[in-house]
Amino acid sequence: MKTRPTPVSVGPPGPEDGEEHGVYHRVMDLLAHGQVPHRLIHHEPEGRTAEASRIRGHALRQAAKSIVVRIKRAGVPPRHSVVVVPGDRRVDLPAVARLLGGDRAAFADRSTAERLTSCRSGSIVPFSFHQNLELLADPELLEQSEIFFNAGRLDRSLAVPAADWAAIANPLLQPVAERPPAVPVG
Repeated sequence: MKTRPTPVSVGPPGPEDGEEHGVYHRVMDLLAHGQVPHRLIHHEPEGRTAEASRIRGHALRQAAKSIVVRIKRAGVPPRHSVVVVPGDRRVDLPAVARLLGGDRAAFADRSTAERLTSCRSGSIVPFSFHQNLELLADPELLEQSEIFFNAGRLDRSLAVPAADWAAIANPLLQPVAERPPAVPVG
């Protein structure tokens, strides 16, 4: 019986390497079983969206930036969602709160985000494998033919056709990225 070598810890403290690499294998299995075309990219460990995009060699808008958001409503336990936006955009927190029936939304603290996703900060995937974690994505991601994201590890990324990602991830597609201000005409 073949055994896997013990993973080497890379990056800041976070979930145990076994959990983190478990998400990596789960994503890879999901892509394989769904027969989704994809490219696996090995690179130096990086979790910052702009820097990872530079290393991978694509436009920032093609990055699928995944952030765990906490949605609060008075008298009700908070909800959490992985919110996925293009790499050149920020999450529109008031829009997320409205969409999910909350009074307000904020970024989840690091330990909560890592616990719910089993990923280190910077390697969160645009999928949800936790029953208490909803998946919300901005439809602008689907304007790209291909999107890029860290694969549950800081040293691995995936390039996946955007439409195929949406088909297997099944996010709630709603405008959740801040829109640039309108430019006055005339």
